[in-house]
Amino acid sequence: MIVADDTIVAIATAAGRAAISVVRMSGSHAHAIAKRCLSAWPDVSRQALLADVSDPLTSSMIDQVIVVRYDAPYTFTGEDLVEISTHGGQLSPTAVASLLIREGARQAEPGEFTRRAVLNGKLDLLQAEGIASVIDARTEAARRSALHHTDGSASRQIGTLRDGLLNLEALLAYDIDFPEEDDGPIPRSRIDRALADVQRRVDALLNSVRLGEVVREGAVVVLAGPPNAGKSSLFNALLGVERAIVHETPGTTRDAIEAMIEVDRWPLRLVDTAGLRESADEIERAGVEISRRYLAGAHLVLVCGETTHDIDAAQRVVSRVTDVPQLGVLTKADQNRDQGDSLKQNAIVSAQQREGLVELVAMIEHTLDAHYGSLDPDLPLLTKARHQSVLIKAAHELALFRTEWSAGEVPVSIAAVHIRSAVHELETLVGAVDVDDVLARVFSTFCVGK
Repeated sequence: MIVADDTIVAIATAAGRAAISVVRMSGSHAHAIAKRCLSAWPDVSRQALLADVSDPLTSSMIDQVIVVRYDAPYTFTGEDLVEISTHGGQLSPTAVASLLIREGARQAEPGEFTRRAVLNGKLDLLQAEGIASVIDARTEAARRSALHHTDGSASRQIGTLRDGLLNLEALLAYDIDFPEEDDGPIPRSRIDRALADVQRRVDALLNSVRLGEVVREGAVVVLAGPPNAGKSSLFNALLGVERAIVHETPGTTRDAIEAMIEVDRWPLRLVDTAGLRESADEIERAGVEISRRYLAGAHLVLVCGETTHDIDAAQRVVSRVTDVPQLGVLTKADQNRDQGDSLKQNAIVSAQQREGLVELVAMIEHTLDAHYGSLDPDLPLLTKARHQSVLIKAAHELALFRTEWSAGEVPVSIAAVHIRSAVHELETLVGAVDVDDVLARVFSTFCVGK
């Protein structure tokens, strides 16, 4: 529970051996508490000053620090704020934070600094989530996308959609309240066009959520095929290091091996799997079952083989497990020079000679673009389950309105309630309405000190 005069403190940097650590304190008493513990205090906001931290009761020195003072409302949280850079390690920042708590601050909850920034109007909820996404980003594409949240690009998209809904609501209100005005009733075609436009925008944002999941976690690219088809060699070649065991003995790969790589635009989760075949070996059968599970969750399958016949047979097996796109890959280029036109249907690589890898990566990106949408690094994507849930609810409300509007069996004033509900959903997305349970869920995932 946040209280107006509550002052919070936390160590904002990760634990461990480092040159410095940062202790942050925010709240109406932040400056007064810090002054009691510091030998020097900055005269103006945003000035860095060297000072000693000492215990006011014993006068014993705790650490020598750099202190920066920030004055409300021109701070991250919108409150008076202090940042104290201590020596690194475990003991110095902990001792400083403990002293500040004893002097009247309290330990901040996860995400509480950012939550205060939202409540004080410094950020909206999408921007706050963007900060967490930048910290948690596992891929370069996810980091770039998250930055578009922090700068407000995603919020502006939602704002534009909300404006479209409000315009539609205004047209309906005019038609309800002023049906006899000189301009006459609003043409149904105009409302139909406005409705179609907002539905198209909601659908586009829903697609960006699905694309955002791929950006955040990486597109799952499974290498499949018969035993000894060169899957592990290709996996190692694409990765650039020897991660998978390569041996002439069929069935060497018994389990799935994952690794993340970054290509031009797409982050890829490469998965090397056991060879697809029937086997009496219990361990190998378990490996094949794991392969099938990965195939079921793949975004793209690279079907590997020494010959086009091997690839055709493996593709039939893969098609019984998943309907995602497949790329045939002839893995031993030096042995496949004489197969004629059949090669045009497949990528040709030599893992050992590192031939054809650039072309294969280009084919992977082209296939992902074609099936999941082009990944624009400058496009702000909605990436979280909360975003998807809100947009699904908004789309559902719009669909209900369209049904009632088209049937004409209920008064327009009643049907328009669905438009108001859709607007409300979008407002929860950016935090324009105070929904405590939404805020609690969002900020519970943050790290302490942010």
